Amino acid sequence: MSVVHILIIFVAKLFATNIIAMKSNPFKFGTLVSDPYFTDREKEIKQVESILNSANHLIIIGPRRFGKTSLVFKAMESIHRPILFVDMQLINSSVDLASQLLKKVFRNYPSQKLRTQIRNFRIVPSLTINPISNEIEVMFNPFKASGNAELEDVLNLIDQLGKSHKKPVIILDEFQEVFRIDKNLIRQLRSIMQTHQNCNYVFLGSQESMIREIFEKKKSPFYHFGIVLALEKIPAKLFSEYLSVRLTGIAKNPDLLAKQILEISGSHPYFTQQLAFFVWEVLSFDPKNSIPVDQALDDLIRTQDHTYERLFNTLNTTDRKLMIGMVQSDAQPMSKEFSPQVELLPVSTIYSSLKRLVKEGYLLKNKSSYSIDDVFFKIWLIRRLKG
Repeated sequence: MSVVHILIIFVAKLFATNIIAMKSNPFKFGTLVSDPYFTDREKEIKQVESILNSANHLIIIGPRRFGKTSLVFKAMESIHRPILFVDMQLINSSVDLASQLLKKVFRNYPSQKLRTQIRNFRIVPSLTINPISNEIEVMFNPFKASGNAELEDVLNLIDQLGKSHKKPVIILDEFQEVFRIDKNLIRQLRSIMQTHQNCNYVFLGSQESMIREIFEKKKSPFYHFGIVLALEKIPAKLFSEYLSVRLTGIAKNPDLLAKQILEISGSHPYFTQQLAFFVWEVLSFDPKNSIPVDQALDDLIRTQDHTYERLFNTLNTTDRKLMIGMVQSDAQPMSKEFSPQVELLPVSTIYSSLKRLVKEGYLLKNKSSYSIDDVFFKIWLIRRLKG
């Protein structure tokens, strides 16, 4: 074990002692995670820092709720540069993307004389002050909007700002949504971005096959546009240490509890933090509880019952059969061994269902294998089937 690693554990233990003294739950999930809740990723942080300190662009691939956004923001803490973050899931058109980016420009450069530069746009947007947030709202005239001009002018403005100020970092989350927004948007973005020298682009994606198609297929406009970083699970040993030091003081056997948590969560960052949070709550209420992980899992599943029921009810009959088959069999859905689970459905039907469930985030695809994304949804489904 390195000196740095020992020091990290020592500091973490001090942190855990302080948390215990404050009686505050040290686990966080569901939102952007930073210190003191951020877990490991030292290697990835250095990689991201190095790439963003160069003239290159970055592509990060990882399942949903794997900590991609938190990783980038953590790395940005040491870089101290403007961040323009847009969730592409919330974008409906190229004009909408231009509006959201320009709004982020005003947030990052409040003291700059941007209005003069915006007057030179081919289509000048209207700017208003939101009385609640006190932020500038941006709207392009829908009757004049073309999509191409607005987006090009905004992105070029961002690149120009990088000449006289710190280079901005533009983060586009769930970038595979570009296909949904506009079939021509991907070519439009590439034609604009390829000329920029004063900013870095970061593309985050949860659907690996689609992201690799965008950045690794020769026919794609974004072929080899940046450096691809595939985010892996946090090593079980490091994650176990992280959990153990935070459970120290409230649990008599923190190492055992950490192991039990990871066995259930599969070392998935989000689900591990979520279950650990509930374990802490159980022990803070009943320090003598002999089965805190089992109790926490029951509590977690119970709180998610209505959500999981609603999600399952939104699936069509074929998708439901496939999901049920996957919790009843270890065989892969496209295999002969799996066929009895779905009443001999045609291969084409199973494939269409798999593709749909991956796109909607129910399943994860790793090369030719499939797995249910939400481990607790899987447990909920198993329990429902048992009655």
